[in-house]
Amino acid sequence: MAASGKQYSDYTTGDPLADTKAPGGPVEQRWSRRRFEAKLVNPANRRKHTVIVVGTGLAGGSAGATLAEAGYRVVQFCYQDSPRRAHSVAAQGGINAAKNYRNDGDSVHRLFYDTVKGGDFRSRESNVHRLAEISTQIIDQCVAQGVPFAREYGGLLDTRSFGGVQVSRTFYARGQTGQQLLLGAYQALSRQIAAGRVEMHPRTEMLDLVVIDGRARGIVARDLLTGRIDTYFADAVVLATGGYGNVFHLSTNAKNSNATAVWRAHRRGAWFGNPCFTQIHPTCIPRSGDHQSKLTLMSESLRNDGRIWVPKAPGDNRAPQDIPEEERDYYLERLYPSFGNLVPRDIASRAAKNVCDEGRGVGPGGQGVYLDFADALARMGRAAVEEKYGNLFEMYARITAEDPYTRPMRIYPAIHYTMGGLWVDYDLMTTVPGLFAIGEANFSDHGANRLGASALMQGLADGYFVLPATLGDYLARHPHQEADPDHPAVHEAVSAVTGRLEALLSADGDRTAESFHRDLGQLMWDECGMSRTEEGLRKALERIPELRAEFWRRVRVPGRGRAFNQALEKAHRIADHLELAELMCLDALHRTESCGGHFRAESRTPDGEAARKDDEFAYVAAWEFTGVGEPPVLHKEALHFEYVHPTQRSYT
Repeated sequence: MAASGKQYSDYTTGDPLADTKAPGGPVEQRWSRRRFEAKLVNPANRRKHTVIVVGTGLAGGSAGATLAEAGYRVVQFCYQDSPRRAHSVAAQGGINAAKNYRNDGDSVHRLFYDTVKGGDFRSRESNVHRLAEISTQIIDQCVAQGVPFAREYGGLLDTRSFGGVQVSRTFYARGQTGQQLLLGAYQALSRQIAAGRVEMHPRTEMLDLVVIDGRARGIVARDLLTGRIDTYFADAVVLATGGYGNVFHLSTNAKNSNATAVWRAHRRGAWFGNPCFTQIHPTCIPRSGDHQSKLTLMSESLRNDGRIWVPKAPGDNRAPQDIPEEERDYYLERLYPSFGNLVPRDIASRAAKNVCDEGRGVGPGGQGVYLDFADALARMGRAAVEEKYGNLFEMYARITAEDPYTRPMRIYPAIHYTMGGLWVDYDLMTTVPGLFAIGEANFSDHGANRLGASALMQGLADGYFVLPATLGDYLARHPHQEADPDHPAVHEAVSAVTGRLEALLSADGDRTAESFHRDLGQLMWDECGMSRTEEGLRKALERIPELRAEFWRRVRVPGRGRAFNQALEKAHRIADHLELAELMCLDALHRTESCGGHFRAESRTPDGEAARKDDEFAYVAAWEFTGVGEPPVLHKEALHFEYVHPTQRSYT
């Protein structure tokens, strides 16, 4: 099942890649032009088409509901016991939209500008402008669904600021925005389930993609309760399965979040875009020991009113209340006075790492900085702070047994979102015709760094507004035709799935899958985490194939395949992590610049900031799979900037 002996620098360069679906002309008109040029499926013909949607988070749930409302037959899958338990519930802080309710200078163009700049000029202008345009429609959609956004005293929706911007454009529902937005999408999806237009399959996991005659025509999935393997067919397949942050083992993602769906699609011909671009979130509760299996995120919204600091002197272990103001370093306010504590996530994360590396970190192992609300409590009063952040403060207190109202929170960066994902064109279709990827499953909108509160914006934009328009164009050009369940490609896909599961069950080794995951995660964090070096990446690329070979030789998976078996689920996902991790490191090694969340220590400015190399790396890296242990092929999609010209990012 695994190959060894692969050379860490092996890859070949293929033909350049172009997004042929993005219209030309003024950027403000491109989305309208694309929608007008798209072919339509009339309402009677929509009933003939079946669409598979994998995932029920904000992207998948909104897509399934909207497609079914339009008249398509939707077959939808999630591995949770209910669609409403998708990981989108964990998003806390808010959702961006250029409504300009605060009258503070915001606009669609400013949101577009901030997002391109915040992504360190590694995203497409066409995609980002479309996202900024649609942002205003999303808020209207969600209000109509009854999402309980916070309101200011005059009755308008309230907003707050997030990192990387100087306006207040983030709409929120206390510290549970993702949950409330997901409930809105879930009720819309539930309506379609009740109407019989969505066939919902909970506790079912996609394990492979069925490609017939070059087109995505279905999936192979496993019933997680019985272990039964089934094949499902459709006219198009939509992946809304989230990101791959759990490759690092310790991350803010739910433990079941995984990369199997996108990785199986990659192995079937869908190219992978920018896998090395991963988000380090600066506001996470520090790890408390080796026993931990995941980390807990504290919302970036806390940086609106909390001040981040460390002691000025290395090794100062006094309690925070015993350190006087003149001996504190509010380092973000000092280094970046224009943005202060609201600098983008990549910059805040590296700054925290730097002060901890200087020996000024706080808490166990010196791996933490303070997030202090003393000034906010004095200015606003406890009742106002509780109204804005109460559930977040309660969560912190329950996890750490410390009262954040009387003692500063301790935070440290952690793996969070992944900007990389399956390469898609402007229509959100991958390099496999008929296979679409939406939300965090694709690479499309954030470049090398995602601004806070933009994940929910992209997921809902893709699901409610973009995919329903572009998917119809594809279906109109490919009239419905029944898939042949006896096609050799179907038998091969089913055989590949059963073969992998049988190989895992028959390995009969002496190590758990979890132990391999911990080893891989530590290696990735050390060598492909907040700071990357050529030496470290080469080390990782030598070690990962060895670890993968050892996994298939020594892993032990108890139980049976035709039964409920969570150990088998986990082992199968970790097998995919062990392949994806290698591509992530290879992508990071080949990109010898620093940009956004990808910080190469060899490429920095004199003052230590990320130094891009626009003349060499202003492109999307789209990787083509050629086999485990075989050199992948790198295809480059050149990025062109007509409206937001690349400059050295400055937040001072």
